[in-house]
Amino acid sequence: MSLKKVMANYAAYNAWVNQQFAQWLSSKSDELLHKELPSSFSSIVKTLNHIWATEEYWYSIIAETSEFDTRENVVLVTDEVIKGLVNRSNRLAELIGSMSEEELSQTVKITNPWFQCELPKYEYLMQVINHGTYHRGQIVTIGRNFGITDATNTDYNFYNVVKPQ
Repeated sequence: MSLKKVMANYAAYNAWVNQQFAQWLSSKSDELLHKELPSSFSSIVKTLNHIWATEEYWYSIIAETSEFDTRENVVLVTDEVIKGLVNRSNRLAELIGSMSEEELSQTVKITNPWFQCELPKYEYLMQVINHGTYHRGQIVTIGRNFGITDATNTDYNFYNVVKPQ
């Protein structure tokens, strides 16, 4: 299997899993999604917003644009956050699907206040998707603390078994 095929599948998985979370969480009350609990981000909506902001950042790196929304200091409207995350994930999957193997292997240098690196774009894609997986796990845990126990299976292997061909 080629690098392009693996990365396109991984990006499609990310879009699918964020859509699964959107469907799952859209059935919950706004009050519950904003309810606070000590965590990296203190509510489900704040965690979703962080995932969205991080996807914005990494999309800008992979696409080599300087435009991204930090999502800082914004009023968190649940529907806006959920739709924004799903839209960004879909656009990321489209971008990755349109790239050649050579483009995915192209290195991009990053210099910011937190770190410096120069890695291939496919490594940045793996970073953003792993980051989202980490925080979606936190969302499930936050939800369990509030009695939400009906999260769907969003494992990568499950996606590979059930995805449309």
